[in-house]
Amino acid sequence: MSSRRIPPGPGQESVWDYPRPPALVDSPKSIQIIFNGQVIAASHQTKRVLETSHPPSYYIPPTDIAMDFLTDAPGTSFCEWKGHAHYYTLRVGDQVAERAAWYYPTPTEGFQAIAQYVAFYPSAMEACYVDGELVQAQAGGFYGGWVTADIVGPFKGAAGTWGW
Repeated sequence: MSSRRIPPGPGQESVWDYPRPPALVDSPKSIQIIFNGQVIAASHQTKRVLETSHPPSYYIPPTDIAMDFLTDAPGTSFCEWKGHAHYYTLRVGDQVAERAAWYYPTPTEGFQAIAQYVAFYPSAMEACYVDGELVQAQAGGFYGGWVTADIVGPFKGAAGTWGW
């Protein structure tokens, strides 16, 4: 797979124009997440993390999430930009998604605005929507980017892109 930038069309963003280190920006877009028929999150006050070669990850305030469905999951990971991430397991009825969401309890300087905000892996959800558009999950199991029609790549995550 080539890392050659796809030129954005009108109203589109190229992930190759996103900065590194990443930027944290407010998003007024409508976000909705559904799992096992249940709306898990609905928000108009999210934050996007924009990083070179990655589709955005959306961080949602806990007040806009049905937190009763989330339980702490074991393990953490480390992001060189945001710090130590913790994980949640999602359970709705008989459906369970292990480590389906993550958050930063004490993010690094520059990312304090997402402290306790939760990001979800769209690949683990029944559906995620941005302004009513069904999201495609970023390829690969490690990243949690949300691909929509207004974002162009190519995107890191698929086989052969690890070194980008």
